[in-house]
Amino acid sequence: MMKSTYNKNDVQLLLKDISGLVEPLPTEEREKRIQGGTHYCEMLPVEYKPSEKYMKTYEMAMKNYAKITADATARISEKMFQEKGENLVIVSLARAGIPIGILVHRYILNKYSVNVKHYAISIIRDRGIDHNAMNYILARHRAEDIQFLDGWVGKGAIFHELEKELVNYPNIDKRLAVVADPANITDLCGTHEDILIPSSCLNSTITGLLSRTFLRKDIISKMDFHGAAFYGKLLREDKSNEYIDDIERCFDYKTVNCDIVKGMAGLQIVRNIQEAYEIDNVNLVKPGIGETTRVLLRRVPWKILINEEYDTVDELAHIKQLAIEKGVPIERSKVNLGNYKACGIIKKIADV
Repeated sequence: MMKSTYNKNDVQLLLKDISGLVEPLPTEEREKRIQGGTHYCEMLPVEYKPSEKYMKTYEMAMKNYAKITADATARISEKMFQEKGENLVIVSLARAGIPIGILVHRYILNKYSVNVKHYAISIIRDRGIDHNAMNYILARHRAEDIQFLDGWVGKGAIFHELEKELVNYPNIDKRLAVVADPANITDLCGTHEDILIPSSCLNSTITGLLSRTFLRKDIISKMDFHGAAFYGKLLREDKSNEYIDDIERCFDYKTVNCDIVKGMAGLQIVRNIQEAYEIDNVNLVKPGIGETTRVLLRRVPWKILINEEYDTVDELAHIKQLAIEKGVPIERSKVNLGNYKACGIIKKIADV
């Protein structure tokens, strides 16, 4: 059974515990291997205790954006429950989707007194979904009741990976529900604004001390779920359940379903960034607050682009703090970023 710091009533983790079986690698070494052809899912990152200054920016993010996150989560909860009803089965994508899935589960439980089932499974870009986990769920629930859920959309890579994989499951809803969709890919979202979801600010210390998911033949057999490790050494730094409780306290149970204004397509913005900054690999461009934060936390950044309309907003404080700590340049984007407030660009291997 996969170990985590989450309450077992909140989520069932369909993951293989690989703690101690894989040696985590430093960021620079992982980046060299990724750009050299090794898939990111075949390695685990070393995760560090966040600095005191950075944790202050996280606390500020919670103070200023917990309610905004709660409102967007409430909207997506309403949409999911109205469409699927009491038989709704939440399948969140590990690991960023897990705290959102728990919040949706609690919202529905608190408002409608319905204890919907919530699973977390792995999907990996260019490697696909965990079919063993899918078979486990489908042996227990109707395909029509399943709703996939994630935290946010960057440029839409996982969204399209899911869509491609679900061709094999014709009765499952192929849409991916998210709290924030600044790429304007789906209507099944809480907002199209690039909001700061505070859980995007941290790694495992906000996701039950779980690593990102892992898939390598010598560790994961054909009969196994995809893997994840438990970072027990960070137990004192864990904010996972505190985060869930704090957002839950901000829920407005009078929230109603509403239409949300869209904007420019995210993929076109990414292409514009590629052209303007002469970037040949689309995977080096990571738009949105959540993805920019990930670049700073676990990749080797080249630079951070800021939407000039939001240059002074508090939502970007944690990004600026991380950039300062890592010596990464920040500049105003020379490309219209549309709904995106920031974009992280990863260094090319020649520069790493």
